[in-house]
Amino acid sequence: MINKIVQTMAETMSGIKDDSVVLLGGFGAVGQPNALIEGLIEQGAKDLTVAANNAGVGHVGLARLMELGRVRKIICSFPRSSDPVVFETLYRAGKIELEIVPQGTLAERMRAAGAGVPAFFTATGVGTKMALGKEHRDIGGRTYILEHALKGDVGLVEAWEADRWGNLTFKQAGRNFNPVVAMASDLTLVQAQHIRALGEIDPDHIVTPGIFVNRVLHVPYGDPAGF
Repeated sequence: MINKIVQTMAETMSGIKDDSVVLLGGFGAVGQPNALIEGLIEQGAKDLTVAANNAGVGHVGLARLMELGRVRKIICSFPRSSDPVVFETLYRAGKIELEIVPQGTLAERMRAAGAGVPAFFTATGVGTKMALGKEHRDIGGRTYILEHALKGDVGLVEAWEADRWGNLTFKQAGRNFNPVVAMASDLTLVQAQHIRALGEIDPDHIVTPGIFVNRVLHVPYGDPAGF
């Protein structure tokens, strides 16, 4: 019987190694798997490369993971979003590497990894510093640059609903990067606000099928009434 529901945070985070590439769902604080990030802090993996939409806020979640010296490199679109004090302090001190990726390119690099596409051409970034050192190609009279897929060793995802097979739904803006993070990661870990019985989730509402999910932990918060 397939059952991807786990009972403890320790079980959820087991097997994560140092030097892992960790993909994070979320758009700022919306849809960010904060409980799993805290679990990663407790788990102890270090020298991580983290890919996320932004570089953390305040001193919680991703920012705390960085503040504890556990992140070697951050790949993101908005390193200086609201209250980026931890990232800025570390970056100015030369204690963290930064790779800036346009938001659409970041999402597509993850989606490509999940789809088995090793690289793709895009016009985004042409003529800027982000194009330096990348292959350029003229296609149909327009210049494009080559971007490589971004695959995660670990993906941390926040979902609204999950069943024991790992099928997921997302609520409104919480969908954001979470589905592509699940697709692109070798080990996809999910915190779900609601656990539903198998067959209770309408198949038409499933955004991420369970084939992309390894473990699900019930983390109830937010609106208890559901949709």
